[in-house]
Amino acid sequence: MKSKNRTTYQLLMIVGVIVLVNILADRFFLRLDLTQDKRYTLSSATKSILRNLKEPVTISAYFTSDLPPQYINVRREFTDLLVEYGNISRGMVVFEMNDPKDEEDEMAAMQAGVQPVIVNIRERDQVKQQRAFMGAIIKMGKNKEIIPLIQPEASMEYDLSSAIKKLSITEKPLVGFIQGHGEPALNLLQQAVAGLLVLNNVEEVNFYDSVLNLSKYSSLIMIGPSETIPEEHLHKLDEYMANGGNLLVALNRVQGDFTTLQGTAVETGIETWLTEKGVIVESRFIIDANCGTVGLTQQAGFMQYTTQIKFPYLPLINNFADHPITKGLSNVLLQFASPIVYTGDTTLIFEPIAFTSDKSDARNVPLYFDVQHQWRDADFLNPNLVVAATLQGAIAGSSNTRMVIFGDADFPVAADQRYSVQKENVNLLVNAVDWLSDDTGLVELRTKGAKARPLDEIEDSKKLFLKLLNFSLPILLIIGYGIFRMIRNRNIRMKRMEDVYV
Repeated sequence: MKSKNRTTYQLLMIVGVIVLVNILADRFFLRLDLTQDKRYTLSSATKSILRNLKEPVTISAYFTSDLPPQYINVRREFTDLLVEYGNISRGMVVFEMNDPKDEEDEMAAMQAGVQPVIVNIRERDQVKQQRAFMGAIIKMGKNKEIIPLIQPEASMEYDLSSAIKKLSITEKPLVGFIQGHGEPALNLLQQAVAGLLVLNNVEEVNFYDSVLNLSKYSSLIMIGPSETIPEEHLHKLDEYMANGGNLLVALNRVQGDFTTLQGTAVETGIETWLTEKGVIVESRFIIDANCGTVGLTQQAGFMQYTTQIKFPYLPLINNFADHPITKGLSNVLLQFASPIVYTGDTTLIFEPIAFTSDKSDARNVPLYFDVQHQWRDADFLNPNLVVAATLQGAIAGSSNTRMVIFGDADFPVAADQRYSVQKENVNLLVNAVDWLSDDTGLVELRTKGAKARPLDEIEDSKKLFLKLLNFSLPILLIIGYGIFRMIRNRNIRMKRMEDVYV
């Protein structure tokens, strides 16, 4: 009888605890974040944005409910995120979750700005396609921003926070892209421009304009000039920086031609101007064992086939300094990059922020690209070459200013509008402009999210350990639980055998 009462009491206690936990969970949102990059922990930038809202923000999310598990998880993650936003903003962020179930609901979602997407669903070993809504609309007053697609493993926090901040900013700084010396037009930098427009206004600046007012730009960006820059234009840059303006320079000191397989030097005058500041971008080709690939077309009888082979002249950079510009970046792909060397004095602060790997070197021009060359460790004797750096201080005149220098100008540029640029490359450029404007709040969000960790970059010993752990851990847990049950049952039997047992 006592045993029965004890069991009833324990069941009532368990039910009571479950009810209490649910009540507390409904009132206080809490979750543990065990991810390496704290993916599920709101950043200080997001908290600052939410706590300084002057107007209420309404978020209308549209999610189709009848979706595969991976998409259901996206809906749950997004809902949890919205709950946190509402709590931290002290009610200034409110949201609603909509499930377009019929044509009328779908039409309402599309009129609001969220368009359906096609997702693949696997049923009975068959792949089917289904229309689905997975977007959101953020409104503040009469203005709104649209997140057309909330994707799995995407940085939801960045999408939300950047949209809210974009709506809350009244005056954005103006960023100018220098034109007139063969620089790429903005239509070849669409992804970078889209990232910059969150916090800035962007326009082209033609240095040949007779009426040129550089003082209105918070930062100027010069990417890949290919023609000679007149001395008077370089003097204008000096005057701009003497008045406190900031500058980003990404230049190609070398160029490669895949048609002739020749590599040559590039001279425009900006390299001489930088040398006067103590920054030398060498006219040498960086080679790196950690690199991208090119397609090698080969003939086999009457058939042609293309094989992807590693090409060290396309260095893949994953060696970064602890700096706001490179925070959270994992891999940036460069094309025909050159090393950067500082020869100035300590009156200016020179800080390298991106380096080649431990197996790298540089080749003098002119050179011939041998795509079938068998690369060996002896080819890479110059490790950790600098490919990007910052310079601070009185660079021109007496005003303190900032400069970012890249030894490659192709990393943010889409050579053909049909192809996109690697996301990390875009983040690197946008982060650099944010740093120039001294507004790096969203940098940690832009690079936040699931990062690629290819297995071929993991040491063999670690691979073996992970395989054994994945295989043995479930078995060990089962065995451990079995031993625990065996010992527990034995102790119960022994206790029952005691004379004092009732």
